Amino acid sequence: MNTEPSSEHHQRNAVAPEWLSPSAALGRFTPPKDLLQTGVQEVAEFSRYGFKVSTFSLLIKAHIASEVIRLPAVSTLPGSAPWMMGLMNLRGNLVPLFDLPLALGMTRSDQGQGRLALILDKGENAVGMVIDGFPQPLLALRPIVNLPQLPALLQEHVHAGYVKDDQVWLDFNHESFFEKLALTAA
Repeated sequence: MNTEPSSEHHQRNAVAPEWLSPSAALGRFTPPKDLLQTGVQEVAEFSRYGFKVSTFSLLIKAHIASEVIRLPAVSTLPGSAPWMMGLMNLRGNLVPLFDLPLALGMTRSDQGQGRLALILDKGENAVGMVIDGFPQPLLALRPIVNLPQLPALLQEHVHAGYVKDDQVWLDFNHESFFEKLALTAA
């Protein structure tokens, strides 16, 4: 006769393990090294908003106030360059509005109603441009080594490029661009 207790007997008499609280259990978890992402800081740094103008995909400068509005009534300025659409009143501030493709020597593809204006910055530093659709959030942008061929006027105002889903996004310095554009118009 077998005098050893059955495994069933051990299971009944075994002491149930003490359960950990959820926060204690998470504190004990160490993910495998190959599961950890490296460069998380770099990815977070390059989470930006991008907008499209003609064939260009441009990034809004980090930490710059921006807003999108339906293209308002614009007061044209006599004798101004064709790319200078005029001035618009935005909550009591006069904001210059530009047609960026015309400034870059291109033609605007969309002449229809319902166009949008992107306003960058605030107060006396505010500047507006007509854009093709709403800006979109872009997470996890990957830097590219070589920039694509750009129009001469745009080259010195794009210092980096990034790729997301096979689309190249240009890091656009709107401040220096519009400052230079104002000097060429004068």
